[in-house]
Amino acid sequence: MAETAVTDADKTITTTTLPSLNIDELSIDENKKPPKLLDDPEDSNIQAVSSDDTPYTSAATFEELNLSAELLKGLYVEMKFQKPSKIQAISLPMILNPPHRDLIAQAHNGSGKTTCFVLGMLSRVDPSTQATQALCICPTRELAIQNTEVLRKMGKHTGISSHCAVPTDSRDSIPIQKGEKIKAQVVIGTPGTIKKWISFKKLEVTKLTILVFDEADQMLAEDGFKDDSLRIMKEIEKSNSSCQVLLFSATFNDIVKNFVERTVKKDHNKLFVKKEELSLDAVKQYKVQCTDELSKIEVIKDYIFELGENVGQTIIFVRTRQSAKMLHKSLVNMGYEVTSIQGALDHEERDKIVKEFRDGLTQVLISTDVLARGFDQQQVNLVINYDLPIKHTAEYTREFEPDYEVYLHRVGRAGRFGRKGAVFNLIHDEKDERLMSKIENHFGTRVSEKGKTL
Repeated sequence: MAETAVTDADKTITTTTLPSLNIDELSIDENKKPPKLLDDPEDSNIQAVSSDDTPYTSAATFEELNLSAELLKGLYVEMKFQKPSKIQAISLPMILNPPHRDLIAQAHNGSGKTTCFVLGMLSRVDPSTQATQALCICPTRELAIQNTEVLRKMGKHTGISSHCAVPTDSRDSIPIQKGEKIKAQVVIGTPGTIKKWISFKKLEVTKLTILVFDEADQMLAEDGFKDDSLRIMKEIEKSNSSCQVLLFSATFNDIVKNFVERTVKKDHNKLFVKKEELSLDAVKQYKVQCTDELSKIEVIKDYIFELGENVGQTIIFVRTRQSAKMLHKSLVNMGYEVTSIQGALDHEERDKIVKEFRDGLTQVLISTDVLARGFDQQQVNLVINYDLPIKHTAEYTREFEPDYEVYLHRVGRAGRFGRKGAVFNLIHDEKDERLMSKIENHFGTRVSEKGKTL
């Protein structure tokens, strides 16, 4: 590490050159034997709890699940799957086989959760019945659109119809109360839109066989979408008490987990990863010391972007919309082509930005936590935590607490599906140091320090 000192009559400034980081350092050293991901069938430690003595046999192949020929074609030809991942092998028999009990399932990002509930929905739909039979609720429009795309690809040969229920820009759309009734056999959407459709009698739920909550911890958290989610569940229970409920997420804190277990039927099944396996070792993590906001931008420009150009796309996570705007403006002024997404943008603009990033037209995306959960983009190899995530607490709270679940979700955007990936945490004051230390202690890991800007 090289240091140079510049001295004048008033001050001394010390700058430090960050050490180079070889691209190969982003890969995981197999000799260190990190905890295995759930994609690794023989080694993962999943705790499955059946509510009774119903025998569930893990499925080694998709054929063992008695799927239709059309669905198998979708899995093999369209999705290019070869066999179920560990989470799929264990959960799909619980979902697809009578008595179709409710399921609470927790598994790693990138382990195949989406396939579990999408395949579950497609399998429970009768193509000859022209009514909504499967409903999936997601916390963000981006995740709802993504899940709809997966369902349409997987179900391409089934003839099953689907509809994506997300907010539209009011100036261009017909009011819900004046719109047509939804007749699609599968509906995937956000809680506010779905609640409105049900309340205006535009979405019938009497024929539902399966209800899915993706990112269920956020859907049922006090500071999430708990009220809307419970209203939807109660509306469905009025006319359809036998509807199977699936709750999937990568994280469940104890408070949400206890509440969720009281929300579903008593005879539900559970599937959890042991806490010590919710590890961050699947990607390389680094922390870089920065003196202020400006030096954060310099580190990104001079160090991380240079690396990112060689390995793939980059997502930069910020805490606020203001930070997103400031960082976007600064990087554009420096000549970089970056895009940014946050909740204040209109829906069409958000969709356009996400599509351009998915299509590889842009390499760097600045985002608030709207994309922290469930966003699948295999080309993302670098994640930068410009701001560490903190829990929303009362103004008078002196000590900030890290949002461990959001951190885990952010990390899960990098190096998905076993690819190389790295996460850079930019640290610039004592508050950040304390937050980072708590994150390390919580996950039982030590984050490497890569040089300093003093």
